[in-house]
Amino acid sequence: MITENLEQVRKNIDEACRMAGRDPKEVTLIAVSKTKPVSMLKEAYDAGARCFGENKVQEIMDKHPQLPEDIQWHMIGHLQRNKVKYIVDKVSMIHSVDSLRLAQTIEQEAAKHNVCVPVLLEVNVAQEESKFGLKMDEVLPLIDTIADFPHIKVQGLMTIAPYVENADEFPERMNLQICRKIDTGNLDIEIWERGSGYTKASGTGSCAAAVTAYRLGMVESRVNVNQPGGMIQIDITDNGDIYMTGSVGYIADMRVAESFFS
Repeated sequence: MITENLEQVRKNIDEACRMAGRDPKEVTLIAVSKTKPVSMLKEAYDAGARCFGENKVQEIMDKHPQLPEDIQWHMIGHLQRNKVKYIVDKVSMIHSVDSLRLAQTIEQEAAKHNVCVPVLLEVNVAQEESKFGLKMDEVLPLIDTIADFPHIKVQGLMTIAPYVENADEFPERMNLQICRKIDTGNLDIEIWERGSGYTKASGTGSCAAAVTAYRLGMVESRVNVNQPGGMIQIDITDNGDIYMTGSVGYIADMRVAESFFS
């Protein structure tokens, strides 16, 4: 089962990279192995997994000596300063730096082992009191402060987006669309629709993305909008008319009851 699951995840990554115009080799797959027995990690290793994520220092300490040396361990959970010394020379990345004091401790302990530790800054984007992480206005000052630390290398941010579809701010629920510019002629979008969930394609969503990007000066008046369900070409005229062009296919024959129109 683990082998099959990993193969499916790799296929999903390859497809996502194809749509985004990226090289799959740029994507690192981390198998979250927290709470899992060593036997399962060995099976995943035999299936090709080399990066494993743990959220407790003790689990890294226990599993590290039992598994091959070429495994890259990632600390993905909250890290207490007094436990940094136990893993600083064992992990390939720490994903949860959420304070200057923690960064200073990592710097001090890494210096003792003469290693440079890649880190991610944990940001509490949702501003939830129950979660760890920096406030958004604390991120840049912290980066500036630790930029010259010789034994820490900031690689990016670790964030979890807020759960918004049923948030109090949206009593009628909401649609969410993420748009990424590829170049001036191509956009990628992904859509979550209220009541339907993940949506593979949307004409109105494609138009909205294209027009917004066009008005922001990001794309030309003709743009291809790529989405999991296919590509739609959007043309925006000088007077504001919008035209969609795309492939069509047979789905099903349906009959609408007369009561639908009453």
